[in-house]
Amino acid sequence: MSTQRQNTGPTLVIGGTGKTGRRVVERLQGLGRPARSGSRSSGIPFVWEDESTWEAALDGVLAAYVTYYPDLAFPGAKEAVERFAALAVERGVRRMVLLSGRGEEGAVASEDGLKASGCDWTVVRANWFHQNFSESFFLDPVRSGELALPTGDAVEPFVDADDIADVVVAALTDDRHIGKTYELSGPRLLSFHDVARELSAATGRTITYTPVSVDDYRAALRELGEPEEFADLFTLIADGRNASLVHGVREALGREPKDFADYAKEAVDTGVWDA
Repeated sequence: MSTQRQNTGPTLVIGGTGKTGRRVVERLQGLGRPARSGSRSSGIPFVWEDESTWEAALDGVLAAYVTYYPDLAFPGAKEAVERFAALAVERGVRRMVLLSGRGEEGAVASEDGLKASGCDWTVVRANWFHQNFSESFFLDPVRSGELALPTGDAVEPFVDADDIADVVVAALTDDRHIGKTYELSGPRLLSFHDVARELSAATGRTITYTPVSVDDYRAALRELGEPEEFADLFTLIADGRNASLVHGVREALGREPKDFADYAKEAVDTGVWDA
């Protein structure tokens, strides 16, 4: 029989202003559960590179949603997650849900580091988000009408951040999910040519996709002052390792994931892509 958790201490949501973290905070609060957002700008700040911030963020916390920036596959992520998880358990945190990357070997090391803490864990592995087109990396390119990316003709089963947040909140609040690893994707495979067509249809504007080389994209990131390592993450799409559908949303929630076309219609209504 499953146990619904009725903890009174707050849940720490690391990256509580990010794409999934913000949604997790909103859902927990909607359930009447206290949530503490852990980010650079929070009242009680949390900064991965500054371990002196970790202790105060964990004060009184009984559960945590762990997201790592910039990415679990980056050097140093495993060690940071391992040290954080050990400190969290030492401070009385029992339940941790880790947002991991599907198909990322480097991320698996971080998963193992979290599990080594002895906490009640759930791992949620996701691939690229729908919301990358409306809330971060690809927002400006969509507004300008051209996606120039090093992804060739590869396909990806983009997943919705709302679906991820729903799975995370289920895992934080119901013991049935302890010890489970959920792999999440959307309901169909899309190339970036398909994405451009979907976005064009939703916005009523012409949005094109132009394949570029990784070196050219790396140079563009350098010019924008973004970490060049972001270019390496496109390998996760280009080599086809995640070019298959998985069913973690259905396994965890008993329903199907949101389709890209439905996401695009909802995003259009917010005005986010108005040029």
